[in-house]
Amino acid sequence: MTDSSFSILITTKNRLTDLVFTLKKIQYLLDMEDVVCLICDDGSTDGTAQYLQTNYPEIRLIQNPKSQGLIYSRNRLMGLVTTEFAISLDDDLHFITFNPLEIVSDFFEQNEQAAVLSFRIFWSREEPKTTETSDKSMSMQSYAGGAHAFRMNAWNEIPNYPAWFIFYGEENFASYQLFKQNWQVYYLPEILVNHRVNLKARKKDNDYVQRQRRSLRAGWYLFFLFYPYRKIPRKMAYSLWMQFKLKVFKGDFKALLAIGLALLDLVWNIPKIIKNSNRLTQNEYESYNQLSETKLYWKPEK
Repeated sequence: MTDSSFSILITTKNRLTDLVFTLKKIQYLLDMEDVVCLICDDGSTDGTAQYLQTNYPEIRLIQNPKSQGLIYSRNRLMGLVTTEFAISLDDDLHFITFNPLEIVSDFFEQNEQAAVLSFRIFWSREEPKTTETSDKSMSMQSYAGGAHAFRMNAWNEIPNYPAWFIFYGEENFASYQLFKQNWQVYYLPEILVNHRVNLKARKKDNDYVQRQRRSLRAGWYLFFLFYPYRKIPRKMAYSLWMQFKLKVFKGDFKALLAIGLALLDLVWNIPKIIKNSNRLTQNEYESYNQLSETKLYWKPEK
């Protein structure tokens, strides 16, 4: 066991440049006595492990000999946490707010039913020119996977993330489980982070189909795992219609391929869905949907 209060968790794969940038940005946190840092290298081939062993011997490094996926790696990290709170960061994301740990600790202390705190995220290659916001903290449905803090007592009351999702959807999976245990997820805009991603450019990336496939199937898995049975057909039909209306009918035929592959994934994983389902009652479903939608994107106010 450790006397530290916070663990900072980072999963990474073949993005050493991004990871180094992030570590330099949070060095002041890594230097604190009550902070430990754990990194899972998911089968990188770009020298990530060797760099960390040489330059950051104080960081606890674990490695997957071959890539097992983001969610598997997050489970490994969460299973090693011995601190009261754990902060998960993507390897291409850093804090802009200077004192995030103090803010997190104070909020958890003042809100005993808070299980997860999701941070305010600015998506851009560059930091925002202004950081002010009128956003207020509030309970909401889910949280951002790469920019949040977890109360470990709450994590220990729910199942691990579903590693068979591979990528996407684990946050909603955990949020449904937490909701059924009467825990709450909060948006915490006092903490601003910069996710160094160009969202528009992602459509041109070689992994566009794979990302769309994984995103779609994760949403559909969640329907079948948690929704009341009578809600599923309409939700599936609406999801499919919107994909065709907004993408396929506008000439995005890569999206059509992603839809077909995601449907095959859904059928293939029916046994896992049956085994892991934890369906909301009708009342729970209605209460959950009264919560505010998850805030994932923030833009400076004009």
